[in-house]
Amino acid sequence: MRVALTRDFVKKIAVTGKQIDYRDTRLKGLVLRVTPSGVKSWYCEYARGKRIWLGRADAVGYSEANDAAQAIMSDFYRGIDPAEARKPPIEVPTLEAFLDGDYATWARANQRAHVQNLARLKTAFKGLLSRKLDAVTALDIERWRGGQVDRGLSHETINRDISSIKACLNRAVDWEVLDRNPLEKVKKARTDDRIKVRYLTEVEENRLRTALDAREERRRSERDSANVWRKSREHELLPDLRDVAFTDHLKPLVLLSINTGARRGELFDLCWENVDIDRRILTVSGATAKSKRTRHIPLNKEATVVLASWRKQTGRREGLLFVNDDGNRFDRVNTSWRRLLKNAAITDFRWHDMRHHFASKLVMGGVDLNTVRELLGHSDYSMTLRYAHLAPEHKLKAVEVLDR
Repeated sequence: MRVALTRDFVKKIAVTGKQIDYRDTRLKGLVLRVTPSGVKSWYCEYARGKRIWLGRADAVGYSEANDAAQAIMSDFYRGIDPAEARKPPIEVPTLEAFLDGDYATWARANQRAHVQNLARLKTAFKGLLSRKLDAVTALDIERWRGGQVDRGLSHETINRDISSIKACLNRAVDWEVLDRNPLEKVKKARTDDRIKVRYLTEVEENRLRTALDAREERRRSERDSANVWRKSREHELLPDLRDVAFTDHLKPLVLLSINTGARRGELFDLCWENVDIDRRILTVSGATAKSKRTRHIPLNKEATVVLASWRKQTGRREGLLFVNDDGNRFDRVNTSWRRLLKNAAITDFRWHDMRHHFASKLVMGGVDLNTVRELLGHSDYSMTLRYAHLAPEHKLKAVEVLDR
């Protein structure tokens, strides 16, 4: 209802038992609401569905309400959101406080490697930890980039760190801690995204397999020797390693990595419930996959034999495939892996490169890139294309068109 609101009008309004809004005809936005019980309150409605409470009419007179409404409408017409302007200012935390607080909470729930990621951010940007988030500037990052280049770090490593801190500040924007990301204009350095993929040559793979077998035999011989010593002294004998397929976890882990392309963490998280030996399918659950998407990997003969032998050896059909001496999930195999590579005389080769080896052998064997992409769990072709050069016959067929 539109009326000319005055002090006298407010006093004389009759209670009708209904809620009624009286809108002032002289000042757009000023509203007097009368509830069914007779309570009268002032509001300023500055936009459709948006209003601010100014106070009860028995405490705030017409003149005060009119002045307050004029101020609100003035801000609104100047492009200021009155509701936002009335919010108490958010205390912007330092980068360190943000990483230890809200961001750490989010990372624990959303990132599998949150401990490593947080530690990496703190280490890489140690000089900026005391800065408030809105005080971290693009120039700071460019100066930091220059220092990292001087230290000899690769552009790929620097780009990863820049992406990490930009993603961190994007979370701050999403949570309205910041109005905008101060690093949104910082660009990653150009890099060669078609760098040479490290995979094993046929000779290197043979050496790796020979080193694995030699390690197994060495461990069995050591156990035999230990039991001879224990028997001579009437001690309880240790389990005979010649009665089992594998002396420990390393050989099955390596062979599965080579034959499935699964990431190390995915193998560590693999449960027997996700292994179907009869149908020869290994399922990487979305809950443990880097891409957060479930994928199914067909098992070749060697991988099937490895899994069947490992299941028979462990006697388990549920829970994790690989556990440490305490019965918990593995988190690393660095020592035994490095020693294996040394014995095999293989250099410049990481555990993750076995995933590249798997993909490279598929491409060189004529498997199309889309199938390789699906087996690796890549969300798009950009990562899979690094293996394209290993299938030269496709490009050869393309240029042979010129010979027609």
